[in-house]
Amino acid sequence: MPDKNVLNVLRKGIAEVIIEEEMLKLLETGRPLRLKQGFDPSRPDIHLGHVVGLRKLRQFQDLGHQVILIVGDWTAQIGDPSGESITRPMLTAEEVRSNAQTYMEQFFKVVDKEKTRVLWQSEWFGKFNLADVLQLTSKFTVAQMLAREDFNKRFTGGQPVTITELLYPLLQAYDSVVINADVEFGGTDQKFNCLMGRELQKIKGQTPQQVILMPLLVGTDGVHKMSKSLGNYIGITEIPADMFGKVMSIPDKLLLDYFELLVDLTEEEFAGIKSDLENDSINPMNLKKRLARTLVEQFHGEDAAALAESNFTRVFQDRKAPEEIETTFQFSDEKANIVEVMLSTGIVKSKGEARRLITQGGVQIDGVKITSETVSLKNGSILRAGKRNFVRLIDKDLIK
Repeated sequence: MPDKNVLNVLRKGIAEVIIEEEMLKLLETGRPLRLKQGFDPSRPDIHLGHVVGLRKLRQFQDLGHQVILIVGDWTAQIGDPSGESITRPMLTAEEVRSNAQTYMEQFFKVVDKEKTRVLWQSEWFGKFNLADVLQLTSKFTVAQMLAREDFNKRFTGGQPVTITELLYPLLQAYDSVVINADVEFGGTDQKFNCLMGRELQKIKGQTPQQVILMPLLVGTDGVHKMSKSLGNYIGITEIPADMFGKVMSIPDKLLLDYFELLVDLTEEEFAGIKSDLENDSINPMNLKKRLARTLVEQFHGEDAAALAESNFTRVFQDRKAPEEIETTFQFSDEKANIVEVMLSTGIVKSKGEARRLITQGGVQIDGVKITSETVSLKNGSILRAGKRNFVRLIDKDLIK
């Protein structure tokens, strides 16, 4: 049997291993395994939901195994519903390349770049012709495709399922054949696609890959999986104050999942946190602060984490402005349109968003709520928009 450390990596924070007995035998061989991780650069940024799987990849790398990162520059242009009820929009090749570059820069904030091989699907699909497509599709039936839950729901519900979408699992499966993958990693919503890879490898005479499925991290709303499209995400490149604040906003019920899936804890430490929560012997806010500080430190460093925590305490507990305010607005006229000010600083994306904040009482200058768009500005005043956006107002005439 593998040692305790290997078993811990294989079983901790994993939803399912297909097939665990075979996976254990692979690990016992002692040879470096080819770990397949594919991603569709449909969006440029990575959030903590992605980090769950990336951390597990890093743990396997630390055991001596190699990650093969497949950039889905073809499948991204198709769009995989992955459990959603609608198809993602098809992207242009230019959009895919741009997203992929940003994604990989963030990917290697978690995964060891030196132990990772990056491949683009276009290296093999770019050579595909119609005969190759027909040969690939001949290996599977429509009934097999409709066994996928989201396809089946849409089909029986009278919603369209395009032939292009049916190709998606086949292309992902073919990736496994090309690299002769030993193990494929994915979220639980990727189970069907990963199993298709096993099936196609059998057909092609390869040893079928093992599949490691990771839990889907619930987002800040406490209901749906973390997703940029749902707005319930925590991005790993967000400024420390925003990352800290978003972690503090998660429901208490998510604390154990976040600690288990995103933080390195011993069994004893995790058991202690679980016991404290179950016995109501700790204020959940204190645990959230610990979690937020740890996560900010992972991606921004210890000093940034300490400052983010200090600012959170000042703003949300002491009702003061942060110690450091990065955004400034220089004015020359004391009378100004506050909507234009907020838009020019980038703290809102549109005039409509600015006006909604004003209507909801979410805009203040020096602690006084703004009810009119026309305001008087004073040098050194602090503009606050929403919960975490602060701007220092500076009179140009006083700048030396």
